[in-house]
Amino acid sequence: MLNAASERFLSFSSRFHPIFLISLSNAKLTRTISSVSCNHSHNELLDSFDVLLQRCFSLQQARQIHSQFVVTGSHRSAFLVARFIAVYARFGFVSDARKVFNAIHVEGLQNLLLWNSIIRANVSHGYYEYALQLYIEMRKLGFLPDGFTLPLIIRACSYLGSSSLCKIVHCHSLQMGFRNHLHVVNELVGMYGKLGRMEDACELFDGMVARSLVSWNTMVSGYAFNHDSVGASRIFKRMELEGLQPNSVTWTSLLSSHARCGLYDETLEFFKLMRTMGIETSAEALAVVLSVCADMAEVDKGKEIHGFVIKGGYEDYVFVKNALICSYGKHERLGDAHKIFADIKKKNLVSWNALISAYAESGFCDEAYAVFLQLEKSDGHPSVKPNVISWSAVIGGFASKGRGEESLELFRRMQLAKVMANCVTISSVLSVCAELAALNLGRELHGYAVRILMDDNILVGNGLINMYMKCGDFKEGHLVFDNIKGRDLISWNSLIGGYGMHGLGENALRTFDEMIKAGMKPDNITFVAVLSACSHAGLVIAGRNLFDRMVTEFRIEPNVEHYACMVDLLGRAGFLQEASDIVRNMPIEPNECVWGALLNSCRMYRDTDIVEETAAHILTLKSEITGSFMLLSSIYAASGRWEDSARVRVSAKTKGFKKIPGQSWIEVRKKVYTFSAGNVQLGMDEVYLILEELALQMTSENYKADSCFNQQCICDQSELLLVAN
Repeated sequence: MLNAASERFLSFSSRFHPIFLISLSNAKLTRTISSVSCNHSHNELLDSFDVLLQRCFSLQQARQIHSQFVVTGSHRSAFLVARFIAVYARFGFVSDARKVFNAIHVEGLQNLLLWNSIIRANVSHGYYEYALQLYIEMRKLGFLPDGFTLPLIIRACSYLGSSSLCKIVHCHSLQMGFRNHLHVVNELVGMYGKLGRMEDACELFDGMVARSLVSWNTMVSGYAFNHDSVGASRIFKRMELEGLQPNSVTWTSLLSSHARCGLYDETLEFFKLMRTMGIETSAEALAVVLSVCADMAEVDKGKEIHGFVIKGGYEDYVFVKNALICSYGKHERLGDAHKIFADIKKKNLVSWNALISAYAESGFCDEAYAVFLQLEKSDGHPSVKPNVISWSAVIGGFASKGRGEESLELFRRMQLAKVMANCVTISSVLSVCAELAALNLGRELHGYAVRILMDDNILVGNGLINMYMKCGDFKEGHLVFDNIKGRDLISWNSLIGGYGMHGLGENALRTFDEMIKAGMKPDNITFVAVLSACSHAGLVIAGRNLFDRMVTEFRIEPNVEHYACMVDLLGRAGFLQEASDIVRNMPIEPNECVWGALLNSCRMYRDTDIVEETAAHILTLKSEITGSFMLLSSIYAASGRWEDSARVRVSAKTKGFKKIPGQSWIEVRKKVYTFSAGNVQLGMDEVYLILEELALQMTSENYKADSCFNQQCICDQSELLLVAN
């Protein structure tokens, strides 16, 4: 007869193997157990189970052994039950490990070994809150933690990032006499490092009676985690002064601290020194160095490290290959990145995301989407499916290439797939809403961000400011700006740029002054935004003053965009000669934007003298932007110089330039209608009738309709521009 505990275990095991049917492939295993149970003592039987569990290499075998374990009545061995919990956790079946523990727990057969085993199983798989619940229950039942329990609980608290929980578990450690316990204090040091409280970590470290190499490495890692290269270097040197030899882990943490701080040259120098001193290079160190190479301009550095990876035999490490994909992808060596990806036998999700991001960031959004579709259709492990990073990469890729409709469609698909968006996703979609002036959709995204508690994120906040300001909703844009707690330079620039593009120059200048008073230092983008605002509003004196302050007060050297803004500002105001002088005296080569701004001013004021000088430069430009060519052709045509107009168009055509037609759009009942030359929409006849009526009304009230308007919009119907407020 089986007792109650046996029946409970039998019931649990039968869920794995009904009536304990043994497969032929495991017949040898069954015979082995049966032989031992018949011919050996109870202790020998338990030892045999222990050996079998250590050699177990599949979940099926573990369940097979478990069945026999119950049948032989050996289930009351706490040591072996703990071993079963560990085995199930090793294969990733934490729920089964919990069932084993609960079966023992109900019968009151648990001890500290079992508690430690189940807590470890949950912590190692990221179930930190569940592990804390177990710890609380354990304490309530009168079990006091030991030197194995506390490090696990401390680790769980540090990953949860709760300062209050960390303080409580620290107090528990002190109360129970673990003040000088090496493993417990090491874990506490690491905990405070993850919380960003390195002062507390240093205090604990300095008060340690004895330190191990792990103690020193934990401190260096803590500084690296908190982007403090100075602190990491200080501990590293102190370690050497006290006669301890830094190992590979120490060096890797030192490299990581400098890489996180953007000190790329220093990181490579340390890596070179590490190799010179004969320190064994780890795969983790190589991954750090490759991440540095990805952010450096020289692609040869990455190729050099790739050679070291091959020579050192580190190609079997998936995370090293993932780092190689990122490095080649950042330098747009997509062929090399794809080759490395194809060579990975067991691709994980990071591998897929690295390749998708490589294509997307290089502007190849169709290729990125193709890889994304492969990931969706892959028959690999269930966990290797598109996650928020995969979706965000393709959504951002389409958004950056101006393919907003496709970006929005992907975002809708992502929501249907029940993948929770992150701040990067929302920011990308908000940028699409800003470019399409889709205010209603932007408002819906704002509500979505509030619902998922992401409206406080600075990236989302800046995206909302940009969207509202570009869509003309200044009140809402400023309200979002006021509610951002840690507003940065992008927040201010978005506000200034939004006012400027709508011609509200005074508002832009006032915001600029507020930014300076708030202690925020402007950058290149700030001055482009505020000078452009002055240009649109005709604020010549303010613009001149700002341009001078940029150089004298803020020590920012003007670039070609700043000069283009000044030429546009002066040219629009009629100061053509001054604008022309700026172009002649520029310390850098004027580009198509500068010449285009000057040419547009010549068109406005019909200045043919400067046109000729400007035309000579425009015709020699190698840029693929066709705006200046078309503008010059139109100026010649308006002056009746048809041959010159044709010559400019032929020159543009010979160079392979193709004019991208201008577009405008309007949103009606949540649908966007796009208008462009040659694109006939339904209901256009009614639109043209209204335009003709407006033209007649203008004539009756003594307004002279622009001849270009009459010719293009009404007679020729070659181009239509709608401005909708």
